[in-house]
Amino acid sequence: MTAPIPRDIPDLPRIPGTTPALLPSAVPARAVVPPVRRPLTAAYRLALALTAAGAVTVQLLVGDPARVLSHFSTQSTLLLAVVMLASARRAWSARHPLPGAVTGAALLYVVMAALVQHVLPHVSTPGDTTGVTGATDASWPAVLAAHTLHTVLPLAAAADWLLLSPPARTHLRQAATWLLYPLAYLAFTLTRGELLPATSPDRYLHPFLDAAQHGYKSVLANALLLGLALYALAVLLVALDHTRPNPVRRRPKTGFRLRPPVG
Repeated sequence: MTAPIPRDIPDLPRIPGTTPALLPSAVPARAVVPPVRRPLTAAYRLALALTAAGAVTVQLLVGDPARVLSHFSTQSTLLLAVVMLASARRAWSARHPLPGAVTGAALLYVVMAALVQHVLPHVSTPGDTTGVTGATDASWPAVLAAHTLHTVLPLAAAADWLLLSPPARTHLRQAATWLLYPLAYLAFTLTRGELLPATSPDRYLHPFLDAAQHGYKSVLANALLLGLALYALAVLLVALDHTRPNPVRRRPKTGFRLRPPVG
């Protein structure tokens, strides 16, 4: 009977069928490359946050504040403003970016609200002449604010995500998590419609969610189709996050500096 071959001799090949034990590292991977200050990115995100807040402010001034704040597009724009403001602060102070679940959700909601407005323009509330945010004033500030909410801000947020944000390696399970807020909004708008009087013109914010006119069966079917479209968009966002290149990748510094030859 021969003695077993010791495993701690480095010159011997690894014994087949055995796996070397690796000690877990307590240092996170992102701690290897420290972040740097990005003032231009911070300025862009700050401008984006101020633009979003300004557009919502105009909508509040020209329309009914309660009605304006009840719209999904207004709420998603406010979320985008908060996320962009926090992202600008992190880019300015050389801190790690926000989690991809947060930035991805903010982008998903504003893009979905814009698609609903542009692809389904007939879903706006009757009497709303400026968009779907509840403002009935057709003056140029209201129209400009509506176009900013539904066109400028989604494009600017997508540009920030594609050109200024590193891939966050989001997971597919987060696509389902992102649907919790739209589901809660559906419950909110249906409950709001039941609590308001039947003669109220603002009882339901969108005709395709008008349970009094179409019934809950049709409303839930419309909501299901819209939810499936939102989930497909969320899956596409996750797939793009895994395939897009890193726009902020930097070359590592070696510590050596080449000097011109002497003589």
